[in-house]
Amino acid sequence: MSMRLTIVGCAGSTAGPDSPASCYLLEAEDDEGRRWRLVMDLGSGAIGPLQRYCDPARVDGVLISHGHPDHCADLGALSVLRRYGPARDESLPLIPLWGPPGLDRRVEEVAGDPDGSDMDVYDYRPLAHGDEARIGPFVIEAARARHPVPALAYLVTVGDSRLMFTGDTDRCDEVDALATRASLILGEAGWAHREVNPEGVHMNGDQLGRMAAEAGVEALIVTHIASWMDPHPTLSAVRRHAPLACLAKPGHVHGF
Repeated sequence: MSMRLTIVGCAGSTAGPDSPASCYLLEAEDDEGRRWRLVMDLGSGAIGPLQRYCDPARVDGVLISHGHPDHCADLGALSVLRRYGPARDESLPLIPLWGPPGLDRRVEEVAGDPDGSDMDVYDYRPLAHGDEARIGPFVIEAARARHPVPALAYLVTVGDSRLMFTGDTDRCDEVDALATRASLILGEAGWAHREVNPEGVHMNGDQLGRMAAEAGVEALIVTHIASWMDPHPTLSAVRRHAPLACLAKPGHVHGF
């Protein structure tokens, strides 16, 4: 079995003129040939272009790295689509929603939802470091990430295909360990290269490239570059350590 990764949105910090914020669609078939769809992150502006690739109201699950709006804001929009859109009269199951503890309250805050109705379409399943979840052919493993709010990196496995998604994180032992088991890294490089960046927030291109090289992973997709930045200096910094790295671009599909 293998996976297909579609880049829906890859802009860091805010949606940009050419891309929504963080959103990625994973697809894989099970042994019976049924296609499963797992959305990783649903950041600001992502719900619109996600509809080019699937019906968001019918996805099999949503996996969120952390509660910043550029990673989870459109969970409220998906709730609206599910409750009032074409699928509203269908008896669809709740959408499994995985993420760090407190994500349910964060969704309510972002959606301006005092009574919790925006969570009514979700089956929220909080994850912590070391936890494992399964849905269809996907096996999901969580690791603690280094970010100012509770955040997780994930290893998603289907057969021999293993995708490591860093979410937002500075380099740390837990994320480094997860990277060593990946066949493909979808990695953030949210900081521009400077002599000094604030610790505990993001990686820059040099850090991301070093992480992939030290993990022995050649397949690397660089994402979450701020929407106002030229991504090519960051990619150049990554490629000094990981020559085969490429930039995430909306609409691009990667099979592995």
